[in-house]
Amino acid sequence: MNFKKFPKEIVVASGNLGKIEEFKEIIPNVKFISMREAGFNGDPDETGATFKDNAYIKAKAVYSELKRPVIADDSGLCVDALGGAPGVYSARFSGGDFKDNRALLLKRMENISERSARFVCAVCYINEKGETLFGEGYTEGKILFEEIGSKGFGYDNLFYSFDLNKSFGEADEDEKNSVSHRYRALEDLFSKLQ
Repeated sequence: MNFKKFPKEIVVASGNLGKIEEFKEIIPNVKFISMREAGFNGDPDETGATFKDNAYIKAKAVYSELKRPVIADDSGLCVDALGGAPGVYSARFSGGDFKDNRALLLKRMENISERSARFVCAVCYINEKGETLFGEGYTEGKILFEEIGSKGFGYDNLFYSFDLNKSFGEADEDEKNSVSHRYRALEDLFSKLQ
């Protein structure tokens, strides 16, 4: 996909290095810099009820201070058998790190055979004029019974991708990025750029 309608440099409203790397890999012709590199040292509270709300909160906080093009995303894993959990609480599901989050997810999924799930991503882009656009993306799969693969981050090695017929933890960057929720959200956003 040709993302040439984006400016040459965009601030990513995130401190998650894995997420920033995915932006760089998906859109290599744009220089993505973290909010810390750009001089934003705050930590916006993700108090929104939806992924879209949280993406906007983060992007708006960074844009308000820096007045530069900003992109933010909020994404997470939604498991049908858990009523959509961990959802917007994916990063803080257990109160610990992602290893703890994966352990809690496996514990909650014990003895559950219906394991359908999806990764969801909402991106919010604010351009240099302060205009806001959103994109949303999804990728379908299921929760594995154990961790498989060591690539990626977060829940990747527990998520079996229906698109790839393997876990995201087994997929290389190009494979994952071709079907990921983040890629599809950026694709949706790009389709709305004038």
